[in-house]
Amino acid sequence: MKKQFNVLIKHYLKHRFKRISAMRSHPIQEQERVLKSLVYRAKNTSYGKKYNFKKIRSLVEYNNALPLTNYEDVKGDIFEMMDGKKNMLWPGEIRSYAKSSGTTNDRSKYLPVSKDSHYKNHVSSTWDTMSIIYNEDPQSQIFWKKSLVMGGTVGPWKHNTKTKVGDISAILLGKMPTVGVPFYTPDFETALLADWEQKISRMTDICADEDVVMFGGVPTWSIVLFKKILEYKKASNMLEVWPNARYYVHGGVSFSPYIDQFKNLFPDPKFKYYEVYNASEGYFSLQDRADKKGMLLLLKNDIYYEFIPINEMQDENPTVLELKDVEVHQNYIIVISTSAGLWRYIPGDTVVFTSIYPFRIMVSGRTNHFINVFGEEVIVSNTDKALEETTKTLTAIVTEYTVGPIFLDVGQKGGHHWLIEFEKKPEDINAFEKLLDKNLQNINSDYAAKRYKDMALKRLTIRPVPTGTFHKWMASKGKFGGQNKVPRLYNDTKYIDQIMNFVRLEK
Repeated sequence: MKKQFNVLIKHYLKHRFKRISAMRSHPIQEQERVLKSLVYRAKNTSYGKKYNFKKIRSLVEYNNALPLTNYEDVKGDIFEMMDGKKNMLWPGEIRSYAKSSGTTNDRSKYLPVSKDSHYKNHVSSTWDTMSIIYNEDPQSQIFWKKSLVMGGTVGPWKHNTKTKVGDISAILLGKMPTVGVPFYTPDFETALLADWEQKISRMTDICADEDVVMFGGVPTWSIVLFKKILEYKKASNMLEVWPNARYYVHGGVSFSPYIDQFKNLFPDPKFKYYEVYNASEGYFSLQDRADKKGMLLLLKNDIYYEFIPINEMQDENPTVLELKDVEVHQNYIIVISTSAGLWRYIPGDTVVFTSIYPFRIMVSGRTNHFINVFGEEVIVSNTDKALEETTKTLTAIVTEYTVGPIFLDVGQKGGHHWLIEFEKKPEDINAFEKLLDKNLQNINSDYAAKRYKDMALKRLTIRPVPTGTFHKWMASKGKFGGQNKVPRLYNDTKYIDQIMNFVRLEK
């Protein structure tokens, strides 16, 4: 029966793939339709009345009427919505809120997930992802065998039990379309457990004996689970456990530091990796060609996009570009308007376009994850790439890393301090440091200029930390599992100091 159902789904997805073709062929027109629809549906909300949505007729009028916003600007409205107030940022009452990592002033931030954004963005984008996989591999068996799902947690908000808050993965899992339920493992009770150690233990028992063809999630926590399963099954790689495994859908962090580990876990050259950009604020893009980098912007899925050149990040009135005005290989801050009621909202991610017509992007970092203490302007994509090239040359494998500045002292130069957790250590850490520094200079000309003859910056330094350090440190801060990710770069020594103190206490 499941085999026949897979055939039916394949026909549906073949028809649905026309949406992908439309986004590739008519991107500007699709975006104009999305914006008109968003503005029309929200015209009678408090926000729509405040900015006179009824009179907005063009992109120019929209840009002139509405300000750029961030979480601090809208969190007051969001808390009122969580209390049950209706028709504020989006029509009706919104009862689901994705809990995301906090801003400067908040440990966590809560982002609305309306019914419209759930179905017309997140669910729709998930089907788009399936249509791409089946288009590239018509023999896919995703709706015949099993896919592994590792959700976060969700529960009632303490001030209003009708309001649910949690990881976006858990919110989506709790509302999964019925058609998909039989094809996922483990059971949803296990997938949504709050205790991650208990969750991984139960998932090991359940999933180790399933016929899994696809899995998804943040790489860090996936690797933790796979190592537990390998130990449990006494296997050398995951294909001995799941011989039909073919696809990994990943996102949230750069995959570069993890690729070698996954190739060891799934040693099949035909195994395919698909990157997606599925944030708490929305499902933005997906890799539409498994063998080529770059994610296709999803331009029909209830999100309207604008972009700010990254060199204007600190400007009071930055230039805001429409999609038609962007250029390839330039860093931009992404700006979104969505059916969750986020209007000209800046999530904090930076992207680079790898192509235009069709519009494909790569996530280059976060606006608050960079190091620019000495004018070097190093971002996460720089460090990821430098590390990837170095590990390939010196056959090392990195599990996790974070980087902070070394501030200038009297009679000394500044620099960068790397904390790295290795799965396979390089034979010569000094040679690794030297090559990593050289690769970073080749990638980032500003860093190279500051490193010239050691005049402004000394060579980066590496401190290897014990196996498991990053997982234990995050667990100690209540950030184990789910959407939580290791901070890669920070413009002061905050995370370096915390982790170093943690290592000392662990001894």
